[in-house]
Amino acid sequence: MRYEILGPFRAVDADDHFQLSAKKAQIVLAALLIRADQVVTADQLVTELWHGRPPARASAGVHVYISQMRKFIRRPPSSGSAIITCAPGYMLCPNEDEIDVTLFQDLMRRGRRQLSEGNPERAADILEQALGLWRGPVLGGLRGGQMLDAFVELLEECRLECLEMLAEAHLMLRRHRETVGTLSSLVKEYPLREAFSKLLMLALYRSNRQGDALRVYQSARSVLNDELGVGPCRELRDLHAAILREDECLDELAQHAFSALRA
Repeated sequence: MRYEILGPFRAVDADDHFQLSAKKAQIVLAALLIRADQVVTADQLVTELWHGRPPARASAGVHVYISQMRKFIRRPPSSGSAIITCAPGYMLCPNEDEIDVTLFQDLMRRGRRQLSEGNPERAADILEQALGLWRGPVLGGLRGGQMLDAFVELLEECRLECLEMLAEAHLMLRRHRETVGTLSSLVKEYPLREAFSKLLMLALYRSNRQGDALRVYQSARSVLNDELGVGPCRELRDLHAAILREDECLDELAQHAFSALRA
Protein backbone atom coordinates (compact mmCIF):
# COMPACT_ATOMS: atom_id res chain seq x y z
CA MET A 1 0.00 0.00 0.00
CA ARG A 2 1.21 3.49 -0.85
CA TYR A 3 -0.19 6.52 0.93
CA GLU A 4 -0.14 9.80 -0.98
CA ILE A 5 -0.27 12.96 1.13
CA LEU A 6 1.45 15.45 -1.19
CA GLY A 7 -1.71 16.28 -3.11
CA PRO A 8 -5.19 14.74 -3.05
CA PHE A 9 -5.22 12.35 -0.10
CA ARG A 10 -5.42 8.76 -1.29
CA ALA A 11 -4.09 5.21 -0.92
CA VAL A 12 -2.72 3.23 -3.83
CA ASP A 13 -2.76 -0.56 -3.87
CA ALA A 14 -1.10 -1.97 -6.99
CA ASP A 15 -2.92 -0.12 -9.80
CA ASP A 16 -6.00 0.77 -7.78
CA HIS A 17 -6.57 4.12 -6.06
CA PHE A 18 -8.71 4.41 -2.97
CA GLN A 19 -10.02 7.64 -1.49
CA LEU A 20 -12.08 8.24 1.61
CA SER A 21 -15.11 10.37 0.91
CA ALA A 22 -15.88 11.32 4.54
CA LYS A 23 -13.83 14.27 5.77
CA LYS A 24 -13.63 13.08 9.38
CA ALA A 25 -12.44 9.65 8.29
CA GLN A 26 -9.73 11.39 6.25
CA ILE A 27 -8.68 13.41 9.29
CA VAL A 28 -8.31 10.28 11.44
CA LEU A 29 -6.21 8.48 8.84
CA ALA A 30 -4.11 11.59 8.18
CA ALA A 31 -3.41 12.03 11.90
CA LEU A 32 -2.30 8.40 12.18
CA LEU A 33 -0.13 8.64 9.06
CA ILE A 34 1.74 11.79 10.05
CA ARG A 35 2.50 10.17 13.40
CA ALA A 36 3.23 6.73 11.94
CA ASP A 37 4.77 4.31 14.46
CA GLN A 38 3.78 6.70 17.26
CA VAL A 39 0.77 6.59 19.54
CA VAL A 40 -1.92 9.15 18.76
CA THR A 41 -4.13 9.54 21.79
CA ALA A 42 -7.89 9.39 21.61
CA ASP A 43 -7.99 12.92 23.02
CA GLN A 44 -5.76 14.16 20.19
CA LEU A 45 -8.07 12.58 17.63
CA VAL A 46 -11.08 14.20 19.29
CA THR A 47 -9.35 17.58 19.08
CA GLU A 48 -8.46 17.09 15.40
CA LEU A 49 -12.03 16.05 14.59
CA TRP A 50 -14.04 18.58 16.56
CA HIS A 51 -11.68 21.48 17.37
CA GLY A 52 -12.37 21.60 21.11
CA ARG A 53 -16.16 21.29 20.73
CA PRO A 54 -16.70 17.52 20.83
CA PRO A 55 -20.19 15.99 20.83
CA ALA A 56 -21.43 14.00 23.80
CA ARG A 57 -20.39 10.68 22.26
CA ALA A 58 -17.06 11.80 20.81
CA SER A 59 -15.15 8.75 22.11
CA ALA A 60 -17.64 6.39 20.48
CA GLY A 61 -17.28 8.37 17.25
CA VAL A 62 -13.49 7.90 17.33
CA HIS A 63 -13.98 4.13 17.72
CA VAL A 64 -16.25 4.10 14.69
CA TYR A 65 -13.72 5.94 12.54
CA ILE A 66 -10.89 3.65 13.67
CA SER A 67 -13.02 0.65 12.72
CA GLN A 68 -13.61 2.17 9.29
CA MET A 69 -9.87 2.77 8.87
CA ARG A 70 -9.08 -0.85 9.68
CA LYS A 71 -11.44 -1.94 6.92
CA PHE A 72 -10.05 0.64 4.52
CA ILE A 73 -6.44 -0.42 5.02
CA ARG A 74 -6.58 -3.91 3.61
CA ARG A 75 -3.90 -6.44 4.51
CA PRO A 76 -3.70 -10.23 4.32
CA PRO A 77 -5.32 -11.76 7.44
CA SER A 78 -2.01 -13.26 8.55
CA SER A 79 -0.39 -9.81 8.63
CA GLY A 80 -2.75 -8.36 11.20
CA SER A 81 -4.23 -4.87 11.24
CA ALA A 82 -2.10 -1.87 10.33
CA ILE A 83 -3.79 0.08 13.14
CA ILE A 84 -3.26 -1.25 16.63
CA THR A 85 -4.75 -0.11 19.92
CA CYS A 86 -2.09 1.23 22.28
CA ALA A 87 -3.35 2.93 25.41
CA PRO A 88 -4.15 5.77 25.53
CA GLY A 89 -4.86 5.72 21.80
CA TYR A 90 -3.93 4.13 18.49
CA MET A 91 -0.86 3.60 16.34
CA LEU A 92 -0.49 3.06 12.62
CA CYS A 93 2.35 0.67 11.69
CA PRO A 94 3.04 1.09 7.96
CA ASN A 95 5.57 -1.78 7.88
CA GLU A 96 6.38 -2.17 4.17
CA ASP A 97 3.83 0.44 3.14
CA GLU A 98 5.17 3.60 1.55
CA ILE A 99 4.25 7.18 2.45
CA ASP A 100 5.15 9.73 -0.21
CA VAL A 101 6.09 12.38 2.33
CA THR A 102 8.70 10.05 3.84
CA LEU A 103 10.22 9.57 0.39
CA PHE A 104 10.12 13.33 -0.23
CA GLN A 105 11.96 14.08 3.02
CA ASP A 106 14.58 11.45 2.29
CA LEU A 107 15.21 12.83 -1.20
CA MET A 108 15.40 16.35 0.17
CA ARG A 109 18.05 15.33 2.71
CA ARG A 110 20.05 13.59 0.00
CA GLY A 111 19.80 16.61 -2.29
CA ARG A 112 20.92 18.96 0.47
CA ARG A 113 23.91 16.73 1.18
CA GLN A 114 24.93 16.59 -2.49
CA LEU A 115 24.66 20.37 -2.74
CA SER A 116 26.80 20.92 0.36
CA GLU A 117 29.40 18.49 -1.01
CA GLY A 118 29.67 20.45 -4.25
CA ASN A 119 27.73 18.10 -6.54
CA PRO A 120 25.10 20.43 -8.04
CA GLU A 121 24.15 18.22 -10.98
CA ARG A 122 23.41 15.24 -8.74
CA ALA A 123 21.68 17.55 -6.25
CA ALA A 124 19.43 18.99 -8.98
CA ASP A 125 18.40 15.51 -10.16
CA ILE A 126 17.49 14.42 -6.63
CA LEU A 127 15.66 17.63 -5.74
CA GLU A 128 13.64 17.46 -8.95
CA GLN A 129 12.62 13.92 -8.01
CA ALA A 130 11.53 15.19 -4.60
CA LEU A 131 9.44 18.03 -6.02
CA GLY A 132 7.97 15.68 -8.61
CA LEU A 133 6.17 13.85 -5.81
CA TRP A 134 3.96 16.89 -5.20
CA ARG A 135 0.58 16.66 -6.94
CA GLY A 136 -1.08 19.65 -5.27
CA PRO A 137 -1.77 21.09 -1.79
CA VAL A 138 -0.84 18.80 1.11
CA LEU A 139 -3.70 16.41 1.91
CA GLY A 140 -5.70 17.99 -0.90
CA GLY A 141 -6.36 21.04 1.27
CA LEU A 142 -7.75 18.97 4.14
CA ARG A 143 -7.66 20.77 7.48
CA GLY A 144 -8.11 19.42 10.97
CA GLY A 145 -6.84 20.67 14.29
CA GLN A 146 -3.43 21.83 15.47
CA MET A 147 -1.64 18.58 14.56
CA LEU A 148 -2.70 18.55 10.92
CA ASP A 149 -2.32 22.28 10.44
CA ALA A 150 1.23 22.26 11.88
CA PHE A 151 2.11 19.33 9.63
CA VAL A 152 0.82 21.11 6.52
CA GLU A 153 2.81 24.26 7.41
CA LEU A 154 5.96 22.22 7.98
CA LEU A 155 5.68 20.47 4.63
CA GLU A 156 5.04 23.71 2.78
CA GLU A 157 8.17 25.17 4.35
CA CYS A 158 10.10 22.06 3.26
CA ARG A 159 8.80 22.45 -0.29
CA LEU A 160 9.95 26.07 -0.45
CA GLU A 161 13.37 25.14 0.91
CA CYS A 162 13.59 22.41 -1.72
CA LEU A 163 12.81 24.96 -4.43
CA GLU A 164 15.51 27.26 -3.07
CA MET A 165 18.11 24.50 -3.13
CA LEU A 166 17.12 23.48 -6.65
CA ALA A 167 17.49 27.06 -7.90
CA GLU A 168 20.87 27.31 -6.21
CA ALA A 169 21.98 24.06 -7.84
CA HIS A 170 20.92 25.39 -11.24
CA LEU A 171 22.89 28.59 -10.70
CA MET A 172 25.94 26.57 -9.71
CA LEU A 173 25.51 24.76 -13.04
CA ARG A 174 25.39 28.17 -14.78
CA ARG A 175 21.78 27.72 -15.89
CA HIS A 176 21.07 31.36 -15.20
CA ARG A 177 18.71 32.24 -18.03
CA GLU A 178 16.75 29.00 -17.62
CA THR A 179 16.21 29.80 -13.95
CA VAL A 180 14.99 33.39 -14.28
CA GLY A 181 11.39 32.51 -15.20
CA THR A 182 10.87 30.08 -12.33
CA LEU A 183 12.41 32.43 -9.80
CA SER A 184 10.36 35.39 -11.08
CA SER A 185 7.18 33.40 -10.47
CA LEU A 186 8.33 32.39 -6.99
CA VAL A 187 9.16 35.98 -6.06
CA LYS A 188 5.69 37.09 -7.13
CA GLU A 189 4.05 34.27 -5.17
CA TYR A 190 6.24 34.65 -2.06
CA PRO A 191 7.36 38.30 -2.04
CA LEU A 192 8.45 38.19 1.61
CA ARG A 193 10.78 35.24 1.11
CA GLU A 194 14.04 37.07 0.53
CA ALA A 195 15.96 33.97 -0.54
CA PHE A 196 13.99 33.87 -3.80
CA SER A 197 14.69 37.56 -4.46
CA LYS A 198 18.38 36.99 -3.79
CA LEU A 199 18.59 34.06 -6.19
CA LEU A 200 16.65 35.95 -8.86
CA MET A 201 18.96 38.96 -8.55
CA LEU A 202 21.99 36.78 -9.11
CA ALA A 203 20.39 34.90 -12.02
CA LEU A 204 19.50 38.19 -13.71
CA TYR A 205 22.91 39.74 -13.12
CA ARG A 206 24.67 36.73 -14.57
CA SER A 207 22.30 36.88 -17.55
CA ASN A 208 23.64 40.40 -18.28
CA ARG A 209 20.50 42.02 -16.85
CA GLN A 210 21.99 44.22 -14.16
CA GLY A 211 19.17 46.76 -14.27
CA ASP A 212 16.50 44.09 -13.79
CA ALA A 213 18.47 42.64 -10.88
CA LEU A 214 18.52 46.04 -9.20
CA ARG A 215 14.79 46.46 -9.77
CA VAL A 216 14.16 43.15 -7.98
CA TYR A 217 15.98 44.57 -4.97
CA GLN A 218 13.98 47.79 -5.03
CA SER A 219 10.75 45.81 -5.22
CA ALA A 220 11.76 43.53 -2.35
CA ARG A 221 12.71 46.54 -0.22
CA SER A 222 9.36 48.22 -0.87
CA VAL A 223 7.35 45.08 -0.07
CA LEU A 224 9.24 44.43 3.15
CA ASN A 225 8.81 48.02 4.27
CA ASP A 226 5.11 48.17 3.37
CA GLU A 227 4.21 44.76 4.83
CA LEU A 228 6.51 44.49 7.83
CA GLY A 229 8.11 47.89 8.35
CA VAL A 230 11.63 46.47 7.94
CA GLY A 231 14.39 46.63 5.38
CA PRO A 232 16.01 43.80 3.41
CA CYS A 233 18.21 41.30 5.23
CA ARG A 234 21.96 41.73 5.26
CA GLU A 235 22.58 39.13 2.55
CA LEU A 236 20.21 40.90 0.19
CA ARG A 237 21.80 44.28 0.94
CA ASP A 238 25.29 42.89 0.40
CA LEU A 239 24.30 41.33 -2.91
CA HIS A 240 22.75 44.62 -4.01
CA ALA A 241 25.97 46.46 -3.20
CA ALA A 242 28.05 43.84 -5.01
CA ILE A 243 25.90 44.20 -8.13
CA LEU A 244 26.24 47.98 -8.07
CA ARG A 245 30.02 47.75 -8.06
CA GLU A 246 30.06 44.75 -10.44
CA ASP A 247 32.08 42.84 -7.90
CA GLU A 248 34.09 39.92 -9.27
CA CYS A 249 32.94 37.83 -6.30
CA LEU A 250 29.53 37.47 -7.94
CA ASP A 251 30.83 34.78 -10.25
CA GLU A 252 32.27 32.96 -7.26
CA LEU A 253 28.93 33.22 -5.45
CA ALA A 254 27.19 30.92 -7.89
CA GLN A 255 29.77 28.22 -7.27
CA HIS A 256 29.91 28.51 -3.50
CA ALA A 257 26.37 29.39 -2.46
CA PHE A 258 26.98 33.04 -1.59
CA SER A 259 29.92 32.25 0.71
CA ALA A 260 31.77 35.36 -0.37
CA LEU A 261 28.97 37.69 0.70
CA ARG A 262 28.43 35.81 3.94
CA ALA A 263 32.09 36.13 4.93
